[in-house]
Amino acid sequence: MPRVQGCDAFRVAMPRGRRPQSVLVRLTGEDGSVGWGEAAFPEPADTTWADIEERLAPALLGLDWERPEDVSATTEFGTRRAAAAVDVACWDLWCRARGLPLAHALGGTRTSIVTGARIDTEPFLVDTLVTRVNQAVGGGHTRVTVRIAPGWDIEPMRALRAAFPALAVVADAGGAYTESPEDLDALNALDAYGLLALERPFAPGDLAAHARLQQRLTAAVAPRIGDLDMLDAALRQEAGRALNLSIRRFGGLTAARGAHDRAYAAGWDVWCGGSGAFGIGQAAAVALASLPGCTLPSDVTDPAGGPAFVSPPVRSSGGVVGVPLTQPGLGHEIDEERIARLATRTLRIPA
Repeated sequence: MPRVQGCDAFRVAMPRGRRPQSVLVRLTGEDGSVGWGEAAFPEPADTTWADIEERLAPALLGLDWERPEDVSATTEFGTRRAAAAVDVACWDLWCRARGLPLAHALGGTRTSIVTGARIDTEPFLVDTLVTRVNQAVGGGHTRVTVRIAPGWDIEPMRALRAAFPALAVVADAGGAYTESPEDLDALNALDAYGLLALERPFAPGDLAAHARLQQRLTAAVAPRIGDLDMLDAALRQEAGRALNLSIRRFGGLTAARGAHDRAYAAGWDVWCGGSGAFGIGQAAAVALASLPGCTLPSDVTDPAGGPAFVSPPVRSSGGVVGVPLTQPGLGHEIDEERIARLATRTLRIPA
């Protein structure tokens, strides 16, 4: 594999200072091949930029590697967001240098991805929730994820089921529940509404609580899992039956693919969450969602309302996104001039 000769980073944000924002990474090989990655949604105090500038890029430049998996030890020098951006860029660079579509290089078997949508509304606005879900269904999405919280759970589910009896619904609790009698009563009651999955009911590390809840529910429990060790523990404890696979949370495609393989082998359902706001992370998510174990509709389309730096855009048509299989790497052209023009901060590290 040609050595990486340069690493560029760009911080970009939505127009007029609106969130979200991302750090985009461009790697350049000795042969001129270029690979792109995205670190999505860093917080103001996040160390993503410093990790790329001070640790990840210096460790990667000049490194001998044959496959993207060989870079995994290097990406451990940074936060998972920073590692995800560099790991995706390595995969894109490696695939483009060899003329391979990223989906095929990862082991993907699908030619298209069925899409879902995440619905964010203020609590206690049932009419707004139903309207937003109706818009998602009208756009072809076959699964919606809605946020719930103690006191805002039974009522919205009842309203959704009355309006959409057959819709696949995931309830995302955001870790807001405990094993108090009141909370458990509410979670048990949700099971009557035919949920596809109950995501993040308890605090992330409390796998025992997730396992006890899974024994009581028909719906699949989907604990928040961000590394392979936690996934192995969740599989051993039977702490769920579904995995929300996030490139950002796992620190890149390499670890996320490993998580997919383990969950798939254990019989868990898998869906892929979105990993960016400007197209690059979403393109990587489409490739990941093409893996055979991603059996549930995935959140892989671009968020609306901001600039997209990939062409063609990652868009759903009738609830389906095609997997790019005729172009190498991410399968999209990257608008490098626009990225440079809109970046609020730039970095270049030559070998």
